[in-house]
Amino acid sequence: MVNNFTKTVVSYTIWKDIDKIIIMERLHMEVYLDNSATTKPNIEVVNIMTKALTDYYGNPSSLHHKGVEVEKLIKTARKQLAKALGASEQEIIFTSGGTESNNMAIMGAIESKKRKGNRIITTKIEHPSVLNVYKNLETKGYEVIYLDVDSFGKINMEQLKESISEETILISIMHVNNEVGTIQPVEEIGKIIKNNNENFIFHVDAIQSFGKIKFTPKKIGAHLLSVSGHKIHGPKGIGALYIKKGLKMTPLIYGGNQETGIRSGTENTPGILGLGEAARCLYEDMDNKINKMWILKNKLIEGIKNEIHDIKINGFEKEGSAPHIANISFLGIRGEVLLHSLEQDGIYVSTGSACSSKKNTKSHVLKAMGLKDYEIEGAIRFSFSYNNTLEEIDYAIDKLKKHVKDIRKIVKR
Repeated sequence: MVNNFTKTVVSYTIWKDIDKIIIMERLHMEVYLDNSATTKPNIEVVNIMTKALTDYYGNPSSLHHKGVEVEKLIKTARKQLAKALGASEQEIIFTSGGTESNNMAIMGAIESKKRKGNRIITTKIEHPSVLNVYKNLETKGYEVIYLDVDSFGKINMEQLKESISEETILISIMHVNNEVGTIQPVEEIGKIIKNNNENFIFHVDAIQSFGKIKFTPKKIGAHLLSVSGHKIHGPKGIGALYIKKGLKMTPLIYGGNQETGIRSGTENTPGILGLGEAARCLYEDMDNKINKMWILKNKLIEGIKNEIHDIKINGFEKEGSAPHIANISFLGIRGEVLLHSLEQDGIYVSTGSACSSKKNTKSHVLKAMGLKDYEIEGAIRFSFSYNNTLEEIDYAIDKLKKHVKDIRKIVKR
């Protein structure tokens, strides 16, 4: 068990007793339920990164022993990640994270196919690291089709088929939505692309699905697939892009031709070794890890449904959803207020994507799903890790019940 009752100074109560000052510290459990924003690195990851910083500091491009030693370790990390993805090591390129992987996939694909057409197909509920690339491409004359989603956040396959034309050069779809956990039918999309003689490129943003759902890029027919280190108990600042063997890509960054010339720049050795180790840990006992997240998610949802009235589950509860995300609207209160109330008891959740939750804008995902403003305002995202415990979920439900009741009382005054 990683988390436990922890002595944490969240707030102070100061009692003045003549000449004594007694500071009362609160004792409570720390429950981290924001694992879609980032995860706590595994101890194995921390250990290998420490070794990378203290011992394996050579430049992998150097010809001497210190360089060759690191080059071999990077090769091992690439194999570990490739094994977890069911790919070959030659198909893995290390990047600085999910955002770079998505940018590299989209811009590289567009550049290599720009003479074939100018139409791109995506959805209205992609991550900003995808949507903002398309906004930029629209200013350069590309036609971007944003597919609608239904009330569960799922795309309509007929709309996708109707959107494909001779001008289509790229389809880019998120596998699991980062706010509501809805799974898109990427395998079906892959088959459509195959039936079109693979005239266009298929990119899958798998940052929220890698390690949560069992798949391989080959099985879903992806040409390009993005993953991130810190979403799988690895380090921040490292990610990877799967590039199907034989696919021609135009680099975004030029330099010393590292990463087979696709992504130049001295390799981030600590990050790469940390990502490789995180992938290795993930691959071990994956079925049980996924099952554990389902148990935690189901327990939280059932507990909230039984204990708190006037709530709305956003997206699918079970089938059609990923095991690690539950999005729930607590009607009549603001999600941000509830978030900070829970924080006082050591419970950490999110109102949406960590990449946009600090902006004072309504969730584009929930908006696209047709939620009303008051439903969007009260939405909280709970995201789980296999390191969470049932005891933590019981604690979270108990505190949620109290805080929702208290906030609603204040709002009604």
